[in-house]
Amino acid sequence: MIARRSESTRSALVAVVALLLALLAGCGIGDGTQGDGTRTTTPTPTASPPPRTASPPAVTVEKSVAEDIESAVAAVDRYWSTHWSELFTGSYRPPRVVGAYDGDTREVPTCGGEPLADDNAVYCPPGDYLAWDVDLMTAGHRAGDAWVYLVIAHEWGHAVQNRLNTDLVALELELQADCLAGAVLVGAAEDGTIQFEAGDTDELTQALTVLADDTPWTEATDHGDASERIRAFNRGAEGGVKGCIPD
Repeated sequence: MIARRSESTRSALVAVVALLLALLAGCGIGDGTQGDGTRTTTPTPTASPPPRTASPPAVTVEKSVAEDIESAVAAVDRYWSTHWSELFTGSYRPPRVVGAYDGDTREVPTCGGEPLADDNAVYCPPGDYLAWDVDLMTAGHRAGDAWVYLVIAHEWGHAVQNRLNTDLVALELELQADCLAGAVLVGAAEDGTIQFEAGDTDELTQALTVLADDTPWTEATDHGDASERIRAFNRGAEGGVKGCIPD
């Protein structure tokens, strides 16, 4: 997946990203919405956006991974900043992007006073920031750069949930974040911001098939099994953000 103009249709993109999400199911990617995710009823405007990325100084990210992370952050943020007023009231305020950390060290960001977990990607509601373990991103990126875009779009979805009225947030938090990720990635491709490459699914098939499991969604913090995540992602890919909002 690359950040350039796309000539693909929505139907073709849906077929690609649905398989990506099927492979991602069960990967163990978590988020900071578990337990203490207080949501605001109206987004709070800010005079200028917070820093886009600010990795802890001890973390070194491979150049190709860092470039794709920057592109993914820019593409997802651009989609929400462009389309927010079409979808919701209030002003769009992006989350802070802390970026990469190394969960094997002591210099780990905290969320609600607790250090972030190793090999994880999170949205932290108290700090209103996104962060991801460098090993998680690097290992996934070796299987294909689409991994980075999917992880960031999913966690950004949690940041969006934290900005909405509670009646717009689904009980199935993780599946709604998958839905929002589908809406954003396909929407960004339609906007011409990113392009799905033909090799994305092949790259992820080799690396992520073993990570799929059969655990269904039963609680708000569960991610759901592969079929549930595919349906959620496709709902966003086909219906856009509005298809992710409860009736």
